[in-house]
Amino acid sequence: MRDFVPDDLMRLRDIGLPEGGMASSHSPLSVSPDGRALAFVVNRAHPETNSYCRALAVLDLASGRVRIVDRGGELITLSYILRGMLEQPGFPDLVVPFWSPDGRWIAYRKKLDGVVQVWRAAADGSGANAVTALADDAETVGWTADGARVLVGIRPGIRETRTRIAEEGRSGYLYDDRFNPTTGAFPKITGEHPRVILSAAPDGSGVRTADAREAAQMGPDVTLGARSEFDARSAHGRAWTTREGFLGPLRVHVENARGERIACAAEACSGKIAGLTWLGDSLLIVRKQGRAHSDMAVWRWTPGKGDPVQLVAGEDVLQGCTAASGKLYCLRENAVTPRRIVAIDPATGASTTVFDPNPEFRNIRLGTSRRLFFTNNVGLDTWGDLVLPPGYKGGRLPLVVVQYHSDGFLRGGTGEDYPVHAFAARGFAVLSYEQTPFYATSKANPKDDNELMTINNKDWAERRSLLSGLETGVRKVIDMGIADPARIGITGLSDGASTVAFALINSDLFAAAAMSSCCIEPESVRTYGGPVWARAMQGQGYPKATKPDPEFWAPASIAQNAARIDTPILMQLADQEYLLSLQAWTALTELGKPVEMYIYPDERHIRWQPVHKQATWERSLDWFDFWLRGKRDDSPAKAAQYRRWEAMRQPPK
Repeated sequence: MRDFVPDDLMRLRDIGLPEGGMASSHSPLSVSPDGRALAFVVNRAHPETNSYCRALAVLDLASGRVRIVDRGGELITLSYILRGMLEQPGFPDLVVPFWSPDGRWIAYRKKLDGVVQVWRAAADGSGANAVTALADDAETVGWTADGARVLVGIRPGIRETRTRIAEEGRSGYLYDDRFNPTTGAFPKITGEHPRVILSAAPDGSGVRTADAREAAQMGPDVTLGARSEFDARSAHGRAWTTREGFLGPLRVHVENARGERIACAAEACSGKIAGLTWLGDSLLIVRKQGRAHSDMAVWRWTPGKGDPVQLVAGEDVLQGCTAASGKLYCLRENAVTPRRIVAIDPATGASTTVFDPNPEFRNIRLGTSRRLFFTNNVGLDTWGDLVLPPGYKGGRLPLVVVQYHSDGFLRGGTGEDYPVHAFAARGFAVLSYEQTPFYATSKANPKDDNELMTINNKDWAERRSLLSGLETGVRKVIDMGIADPARIGITGLSDGASTVAFALINSDLFAAAAMSSCCIEPESVRTYGGPVWARAMQGQGYPKATKPDPEFWAPASIAQNAARIDTPILMQLADQEYLLSLQAWTALTELGKPVEMYIYPDERHIRWQPVHKQATWERSLDWFDFWLRGKRDDSPAKAAQYRRWEAMRQPPK
C-alpha cells in the first residue's frame, strides 16, 4: 500500500460526468437491445501530452469482461445558452453511445481536430468508421427504427454566426449586448440556432437532410443546455417527472400501456429525484433523501400494486442507473471509493461490483472520511465530509476547507482544483463542504432566477447564510479537537470563490486562502462582465456604474476592504475570467498585501487542460504547506516561488 498522490486523481478513469452530485436525465451506460451488454465511454487525462485517452467500451454482463471497440478523440466539453449567449465553461459533456436496433453496431460522438463527429463501432470490436465529416459539431445521435440510417443533430447557425462575426471584424466590432469582455475582445455567439437533423448511411456515405419521418425519431428540439426532466419508457408504460414551481420538488407521473394515469402519493415519488428506469412492470426511482438530502436511495414501485419499497439507501452516490438482464446497473461511488459499475438486485437491494475502472486504488492508502452535519444561522441544514490523514492518531492538524459540493468520491471540490486526498496525505485535515440550500428558499418560494437572486442579494443574505454554515462546520471540527484554530485554510471556485472573498472580509477564522475565480467587485459587476451581465446584476440589486454605493459593497468588496485583509491569497485563474479579479488584485498589491495571481491560457470557468489541473494542484499544495505547515519543496525549480512567498511574510513598506 502507498499514499495517495495528485497523479492518482489525474489518471482516474472516468465514466459519465466527473462530479458525483450531477444527476442527468441521460445515462452514460447504454443497454444493448438484447439486454446483455452495456456500452460506455471511458475518459482518462494524459498530462504528458496535455490531452485525454478516450475509449468506447462494451461490458458483457454475463461474464463481466470488457472489450474496447474504439479509441481516440478529444475531450468534448459542454455548451449552453446563458443570458442569450453561447457559453462553454470547460466542463465535460456527457457522451451517450447508441446501439443499432440489431445490436451489431454502436454510434457515438467523437471529437477529432476540434469538431465533434459521429462514429460507428462494431460491438464485437472488429472495427470502427467515421459516419460524418462535418463542419458543425454533432450534438445528438440516433438510429432510424430499421437501423438503415444514422441520425445526427447539428446547429449550423453557430458556425454561420461565427463566420459573420469574423467578417464584421474587418470593419470593427460594434460593442453591444453580444460582448462579455472577460472571454475576449469580440462578440459572443448569440441566439438559439435551431437544430438540423441529418441522415447518413452507417458507412458514412449519402449524408443528407433527414426527411420528416426520420427527424421525428430524434424527438423535439430543446434549447442548448436546457434543464430536462426524467422520462422513462417501456412496454409497460411511461414515467416522467415535472417540477412543482421554479425550485420545487420533482413529482413522478406514470401512465400505463393503455394510457391510464396511475397516481403515486408516496413520499418516494417526489422530492430530489435523480433517476427513473423500468425493470419489467416495476419502476425504479433513484432519489436524494435523509438529512439535508445527503443520502441516495433506490425505490421499487409497481404502479397499481401498493406503495414503493426501498431497496438501497446510504451515503454512496448512484448515477446513471439503468435496467438490464433483470438487474439495476449504476455508477456507484463514495468519499473514499472511486466510481465503478455495480449491479443491484431488485429483490434484495444487494450490490455487486461488475466493473472497476480503477483497480489501482485497491493498493492506495486513503484517509478516513466521516460525514458531519450542521445547521446555519437561518436554520438551513447541510453537511461536510471530514477527511483525516491515513493513520491519524489524534492531535490538532491544519485544516483546509474545500467547496462547494461533497458528493461521491472526493476529488477536489467543484472544479476539482483542490485535491482532497492529496491534502490528507500531506498531513492536513480536510473539510469537504456541501453548501447550504439557497437562503431565499428559507424565506419565500421564488418564481424565477431573478427573484431568487434578488432575495439572496438583499443585505448579502445568501453570502451570510453560506458563511454561517461553513463557519459552523469549521468550529465543529475545532471543537472535536482535530483542527488547529490558528491553521485553517479556505479554497473555492465560482460561488465557492465568492464565499472565500466574503469570508476574508467577515471572518477571522482563515489563515490562508486559494481562489480559482475572483471576484464580485464594483467594476467586475458593472463593466468587465459586459452590458447584459451588468443589467442582470442591477436587476438583482447591485448598484449602477453611475451610482456608486460604497455602503452596499462594504461587506463584500475585497478592493474596498483591502487595507484590513492580511490573509495570504493565491489566485489561479482562467484567461477568460481574470479581468474580473483585477480590481481586487490591484487594491491588494498597492497595499503590499500577500497575494499571488496566475493566469492559465485557453482556460474556461472549469479548468479542462490536464497540465493546468496538474499545476493548480501542485501550487495549491505548496501554498498551504508553506502557510499552514511551514514546509517547502526543496526543488531548485521552486526557489523563486518560495523567495516571493517569504517576502510576503514581511510587513508592507
